[in-house]
Amino acid sequence: MDINSIPDNPYLLLTPGPLSTTKTVRAAMFEDWCTWDDDYNKIVQNIRNRLTALSTSRADEYTSVLMQGSGTFCVESTIGSVVRENGKLLALSNGAYGFRIAQIADRLKIPHKILKAPETSGFDTYQLIRHLETDGDITHVAMVHCETTTGILNDIAGIGNIVSEYGKIFIVDAMSSFGGIPIDLWELKIDFMISSANKCIQGVPGFGFVIAKRDELGKCEDASRSVALDLFDQWRTMEQSCGKWRFTSPTHTVRAFFQALLELEEEGGIQKRFERYAKNQRVLAAGMEKYGFKSLLEKKFQSPIITSFLYPDSAAFDFQSFYQKLKSRGFVIYPGKTTKADTFRIGSIGDVHEEDMEKLIEAVAAAVDI
Repeated sequence: MDINSIPDNPYLLLTPGPLSTTKTVRAAMFEDWCTWDDDYNKIVQNIRNRLTALSTSRADEYTSVLMQGSGTFCVESTIGSVVRENGKLLALSNGAYGFRIAQIADRLKIPHKILKAPETSGFDTYQLIRHLETDGDITHVAMVHCETTTGILNDIAGIGNIVSEYGKIFIVDAMSSFGGIPIDLWELKIDFMISSANKCIQGVPGFGFVIAKRDELGKCEDASRSVALDLFDQWRTMEQSCGKWRFTSPTHTVRAFFQALLELEEEGGIQKRFERYAKNQRVLAAGMEKYGFKSLLEKKFQSPIITSFLYPDSAAFDFQSFYQKLKSRGFVIYPGKTTKADTFRIGSIGDVHEEDMEKLIEAVAAAVDI
């Protein structure tokens, strides 16, 4: 196919996902695939191997499982398949997605506690230690790496060390960070890490994945509270049937994701992508500040993934009007999600580059009539 025949997107998605993708990723979906065919299943196995290689220097001790649905499907699959009947979950929450972990546990009737932190700061490790020392029933600790409610980057290294010292299983929702921020699961003592096709790998929506310690996932047989979201059963089928999914897989999305993985490699890997995203965010933050928009977070907490900006003091500011003006100039941003401040969010990931951010700032200047 002639890539040039694929139309350009009408606007750039500056969101935490789905993201703006390359034409070559979109072009990969123009072919149909059979879920039973060896050629397709070899692609699945290739993806699984690449994911574990990207996630740790000890890839032989980890495995990956692909699961249909959005990232939240994978979070629920992991929580519902990993925490056994006699287990108890401690969910760390400083945003909507940390709270969603606890919500999933509640709906599945899994015993759990919530350790809360303010939306604009990290977790109090002394409180974490106190929970682990005083509640011997806790078996698992789960948290979000990049909480896109605000854009905060949580300290999974420090938390992981504590969780490991107390002999608990560590679950990390790295939905919006994996592929865009260097992570080594072994070094960070992560047992289960969850992410999605349409985030920093720069694929399209349709499935998520879990990268897990083989030994720990192997203990989860018959533990799932769901048939469709049984993480162990999905893994066993992929292992034994060389990449086959238990139920119909999103073939076009899978093929696009494979192309996205190749393009990540061509870019220079996760470190190079991280550098591009970080540069995008710095250009964004500096440009927005120039026109009166202040970041919600202190710089020490700010991720390179998405940035929350406070509404300006001017009573004349109207987000919907601002949003539409930017959209008319080719940029789609995100409304805010914090509970205590009026904010909107702008992502810096996807097929987005420094020159795109510079053009966005020009559009912002026009939208605020400066």
